[in-house]
Amino acid sequence: MGSFSIWHWLIVLIIVMLVFGTKKLRNIGEDLGGAVKGFKEGVKDAAAENKPAADSPSPPPQQVAGGQTIEGEVKEKTKS
Repeated sequence: MGSFSIWHWLIVLIIVMLVFGTKKLRNIGEDLGGAVKGFKEGVKDAAAENKPAADSPSPPPQQVAGGQTIEGEVKEKTKS
C-alpha cells in the first residue's frame, strides 16, 4: 500500500478521460486557470492599495514654537 507507480496513474488518467471526455476536462482546466489568474491579480491589487504612495510625502509633524511645554494626560482605553 505504498505510492502508486506511473502505470497506476496512467490507468486512472485514461479512465477519467473516458468518463468525462477531453473537452470537458479542457474546460475545467481553463476555468481553474482563469480562477487562479484572477486570484493572483486580486492579491496584487490589494497589496498595491495597502502601500503608501511614494510620490506624495506625508506632511512634517507640527512643532511647538517658542519652546513651550504642552501638558496632558494619557488615559488607557478599556474594552467595551
